[in-house]
Amino acid sequence: MTLRYRDILQKAWPVVLANASVPLLGLSDTAVIGNLGALSDLGAIAFGSVIFSFVYWGFGVLRTGTTGFVAQAVGARDETEVRAAFIRALIMAVLIGVLLILIQSAISSVSLSLLQGSDAVETITRDYIATRIWGAPAALVLFIPVTRL
Repeated sequence: MTLRYRDILQKAWPVVLANASVPLLGLSDTAVIGNLGALSDLGAIAFGSVIFSFVYWGFGVLRTGTTGFVAQAVGARDETEVRAAFIRALIMAVLIGVLLILIQSAISSVSLSLLQGSDAVETITRDYIATRIWGAPAALVLFIPVTRL
């Protein structure tokens, strides 16, 4: 079986889209606040975007770890194992997302102590994190490779 560039691109675009989704959300938030908000709002969105990009990057293992298992199962034409790998990764992504929601206060405190913004920026950043953290399970689910035999 010979893979052509078109075949590779067809398989790769979901991964590229998933990789771009986290920074693009921060970019869109920055664009909206940059046109409507105050300078402290813009700083808070920038801080929040950096924090979420860093936190989500730490869980890239959901993508890289699962890809190997899925690739092996696809190579063996074992559809049951492809589904099992997906379900295991799905459960991990949701559980990690819920854990991030539960420890959001610690994430805010540690991150803001490292970034050292003004009081106004830190207050708004905490609100931004408290709002955006609810999307963590869905964002982490996007990291899971999906394929079909």
